[in-house]
Amino acid sequence: MDMLILVLFLIIILICIIIAFYTYIYNKFQDTIIRINEVEATIDSSLRQKYDLINRSISIIKANVEIKSEMFDEIVRLRSRKISNFDLDRKLINVSNEFLRIKEEHKEALQSDELKKIEKQLKEIDDKLSIYRDYYNSNIVKYNKMVKSFPTNIVALLCKYEDKLFFDMKNMNDDIVNDFKL
Repeated sequence: MDMLILVLFLIIILICIIIAFYTYIYNKFQDTIIRINEVEATIDSSLRQKYDLINRSISIIKANVEIKSEMFDEIVRLRSRKISNFDLDRKLINVSNEFLRIKEEHKEALQSDELKKIEKQLKEIDDKLSIYRDYYNSNIVKYNKMVKSFPTNIVALLCKYEDKLFFDMKNMNDDIVNDFKL
């Protein structure tokens, strides 16, 4: 009888340890997921601000310079399309570069204070976005390590957590080496 009570007691202790371990690992996952979601929301907000600034600059540029830019037309059409933050970021980088190129080519015509203010704000947003991307990617590294390494991969398997892509959508697990876009 004493042996049976001892075995039951050990089984209960073992179950409590397993539950505590699972809870600890699950909470680590949740903490990392919350960090990723928070920075995604911040990136989304910054991308929207950048989009709005570029949109404002387009009307100023078109009012002062006769220019035909397909990128500018594309940015206007983006409002009606649903694209990921990854794709929006890439498109906004291209349009920002086009904005700077046009501003450089037409220095005299594009000397308005409003454009200078927009350019300064775009630079600030780009600096912030760079920091947010780094933070996002560092949390993705932590998350993906937990998904792949033992013993946290057991909890990941039970919760159906899978690898996540880095902000630039690089998939380190595939055989495609050309997805390292500059």
